[in-house]
Amino acid sequence: MQTSAVIDHIVKWLNQYLDQSGMQGFVVGVSGGIDSAVTSTLCAMTGMPVKVLNMPICQAADQVSRAANHIRWLAAHYPTVEGVTVDLTPAFESLKSALPEAIQDDLSMANTRSRLRMLTLYGFSTHHRLLVAGTGNKVEDFGVGFYTKYGDGGVDLSPIADLMKSEVYLLAEALGIIDDIIQAPPTDGLWSDNRSDESQIGATYDELEWAMAYEAGRGDEASLDSRQREVLVIFRKFNRINRHKMVPIPVCNIPIHIKRIEME
Repeated sequence: MQTSAVIDHIVKWLNQYLDQSGMQGFVVGVSGGIDSAVTSTLCAMTGMPVKVLNMPICQAADQVSRAANHIRWLAAHYPTVEGVTVDLTPAFESLKSALPEAIQDDLSMANTRSRLRMLTLYGFSTHHRLLVAGTGNKVEDFGVGFYTKYGDGGVDLSPIADLMKSEVYLLAEALGIIDDIIQAPPTDGLWSDNRSDESQIGATYDELEWAMAYEAGRGDEASLDSRQREVLVIFRKFNRINRHKMVPIPVCNIPIHIKRIEME
């Protein structure tokens, strides 16, 4: 991949979209992970105002520090960047106390964390007239749907959603992203036990990329080894159950003759 050409293309695309939107800049939530680090850097390269938010919620200390280090690095290299830390732990705990305990299973509360961050990003977006830049890559957004609906999936535009995870890593190296972020195991940061993406999905991103390519080509499954077949099962399961995130919201189209009857 020609990383410099890809970087230039995304930065140009961001500037064009921003100009057409009539907004003033971008806001990006950073987690201490590679996707948000790359996305926020690409936004900063536009030369337009960028607010970069670190939004810990009962967060592991290493995630908070990696995000803070990235914000410092970004602000030092790009003068239009402003870093902001918003501790959402009190808001999360307050919401938990208001919700019935019966619905507070691990998954629902993990998704609630993500949606609190979305609300915060759009608070900054509305007040400062900024576009919320999404941080999802192609595997997450269009392969396994590994994101929270109306959480980290609630964005205005997606600069890296046509890049595989491996391609995001190539861009990170070209952009000079901090090595601690590049080396950190990918995680969504939504669980108290700090579980990784791989432990949640059951496959690595390299394996998921292989599965996406295989599905696109529809090869001979008889030639696959046992692990490849296992990965395909995992990929297909996530793709199926998360399909509702990856397609437009269903609309009940009412036949015109029924509408006319009601109107008469």
